[in-house]
Amino acid sequence: MIDLNGFEIILASGSPRRKAFLESLKIPFSIKTFSVDETFPPQLQGKEIAQYIVQQKNAPFTEIIQDRQIVITADTIVWCENRYLGKPENKKVAKEMLTFLSGKSHEVITSVGFFTSRNFEMITETTKVFFKDLTNQEIDYYIEESSPLDKAGAYGIQEWIGAIGITQIEGSYTNVVGLPLAQVKEKIEIMIQE
Repeated sequence: MIDLNGFEIILASGSPRRKAFLESLKIPFSIKTFSVDETFPPQLQGKEIAQYIVQQKNAPFTEIIQDRQIVITADTIVWCENRYLGKPENKKVAKEMLTFLSGKSHEVITSVGFFTSRNFEMITETTKVFFKDLTNQEIDYYIEESSPLDKAGAYGIQEWIGAIGITQIEGSYTNVVGLPLAQVKEKIEIMIQE
């Protein structure tokens, strides 16, 4: 439980997973989202992409932020062999992504922005994830039975594919789901004391 010291938390994300994580901190918050263009300059690499998109998600709040509000924006990407994997447009792309990730390690990178009327700060967390060799049958089953289209890299670690396919992770588990919760809690606690 965090005493917010009179601050209001606004989560700028429609992700049910991020909402559930913030709820688990037992702090009151509201949700406000804007439609944002998530395309990014092609020269950006790895964490630069997530950080750029977070800044884009933050931009609509610059005109409406009020004192003692903290707006939290976030973006999660998968980065494998210098290739960006966002949310797949369709099941065919989801299969291509999972086939590409099969038998390899990749990085899940989440950037989280914290915006107040005084400043904007960002944290970025990277977790290394290892997939076993996935069979075509496993990939096809997962795509048909789950919802890979709203997830970076076309998978959710908390879902069936994570249970049977991920052999090891190095770093924050909640980061792979979409929000590095321990780090976010720590940042909120620092900001409400400033």
